[in-house]
Amino acid sequence: MALEIERKFLLQETVDSLVQQGEIQVVSEQRIEQTYLALDVNQELRVRKITNVATGELSFTHTFKQGNGLAREEIEYSITESIYGQVVNAFQAVPLTKNRVTAEWNGDIVEIDIYDQLKLTVLEIEFESESEALAFEAPEWFGKDISDERQYSNKTVWRELQKK
Repeated sequence: MALEIERKFLLQETVDSLVQQGEIQVVSEQRIEQTYLALDVNQELRVRKITNVATGELSFTHTFKQGNGLAREEIEYSITESIYGQVVNAFQAVPLTKNRVTAEWNGDIVEIDIYDQLKLTVLEIEFESESEALAFEAPEWFGKDISDERQYSNKTVWRELQKK
């Protein structure tokens, strides 16, 4: 199982304004539909439909994550469109939808998730180690550090969508 070590920030700026200011250079953009199949306090199981905005190319993934906060274990692999469709249809859940902009900032890659169903934009940056993540000093424009705030996690947001 791979270890995902990331920090998350509540971004107040738009991608366009950050590009215009020269803070980031956009690498790619994806449209993501995400449905959770099972959740508990420390684990999640989800599927995703990912559309490359530039090419229209589709991919589908199945992901298992374990843990909370800064470092989590993750297993992700590709599935077919047929399997994705069957699983999503079986659960009849409202998918969480967002655009993910992958950008280069200061020699690093950041991912910016812009959610559809709520006014929320989150910037994520991954690290090689927990000590590197803890030592990282984010620029002010990244916004508030929400790495340990569960109300901003995808699974919490998705749960709220199911109640509507």
